[in-house]
Amino acid sequence: MITKRLAGLLVAAAVVLAGCSSEPETAAGGGGKHTIGVANFMLSGPYFSGMDKAIAAQAQKKGNIDILSTDAGGDAAKLASNVEDLLSKNVDAIIISGGPLESAPAVLNSIKAAGKPVVLVDRKFATGEYTSWIGPDNEAIGRQNGEFLAEKLPDGGKVGIIKGGPADNSIGLARTNGVKSVLSTKPGITLVEAPDFGNWGSDGGLTVMESLLATNADLKAVFCENDAMCLGAQRAIADAGKSEQIIIAGVDGQAEALQAILDGTNYLVTGLNDADIIGAMGLDRAVDILSGAQVEKDTVVPSPRVTKENAAQFQNPDGSF
Repeated sequence: MITKRLAGLLVAAAVVLAGCSSEPETAAGGGGKHTIGVANFMLSGPYFSGMDKAIAAQAQKKGNIDILSTDAGGDAAKLASNVEDLLSKNVDAIIISGGPLESAPAVLNSIKAAGKPVVLVDRKFATGEYTSWIGPDNEAIGRQNGEFLAEKLPDGGKVGIIKGGPADNSIGLARTNGVKSVLSTKPGITLVEAPDFGNWGSDGGLTVMESLLATNADLKAVFCENDAMCLGAQRAIADAGKSEQIIIAGVDGQAEALQAILDGTNYLVTGLNDADIIGAMGLDRAVDILSGAQVEKDTVVPSPRVTKENAAQFQNPDGSF
C-alpha cells in the first residue's frame, strides 16, 4: 500500500495520508462525477509509467473519477495535440506529467483558454501558467547524496556522474549540481562526468558506465541522476569485477533499487522521489481544485535519504514504481 511508504515522509505524511487512504472515497464537491485528463509527455520509462498508473489507481479509489490518459511518446507537438483532444472531450481538469520537457507554452495556453485547471506533477515547466505543481526539490536530493558519498569516502577518490540528458534538462542538472556543490568542496575527491547521456534507462546506464570504467578504472563511487540508470551501472560494475570497489548512489526510490539497497549490495543510497506518492497527490490536488478548495500553488514533496537502515519503510509491493 502507498501508506507504508509514507511512513518516512514526516512533514508531508498527514497531507498525503489524507488523500492516499486504501479505503474507497467520494470525490469532494458533493459527490459529482469528474473526468480528468492525464497528458503524459512519455510513458517509456518506469518512473513515468508508474506515475500514470498511480494517478489511475487513486482515481479508482475515489469511485467517481474517470481518467483519460494519453502518451505523447516524447513528442512536444503530440503532447499539444493530445491536450487539444482532451479539451475537446470536455475534461474537467488536466494533469500533466511533463517528463524531461522544459516548457509547453502552447499546451498551457490552450488549457487556460479553455478555463480548465491544470496540475503539474514532478516537472515544473520553466515558462507558462499552471494552477498547481507537486514535486521534489531535486537539488536538495543531490546535496544529500553528495553528503552521503562524502561520508563514505573520507580518504577521497574518484566519483563518476552519469546524467540522463539532454544537456538542458533542469531536473537532471539540479540533481547533479546538488551533488557537485558538496563533493567539489571535499579534499581528495575528484568528479568525473560521463560525456555521454544514459537517457534515463537501465541500458543507457550500463553503456555509459562501461565507458567510464574503460577510462577510469579507479573509480570509488558513481552517482546517477535516477535509479534506472544506476541499476544498469551496477550491472556494468559487476561485470567488471568492481562491486567491492565502487559504491552507487541514485535518485527516485525505484523498487529494484530499494531491493538492491536492502540486499546489502554496493547500491547504498537513493533519494526518494516516489512516482506512486506524487501521482496520487496530483490526482487528489486536481479533485480538491474541482471542489473549490484553496490549494497551494507549489507543493514540495519531501525526499528523504534512503539507505539499508530505512529502505524497508519505503517498499511498496502494491505500487507501480
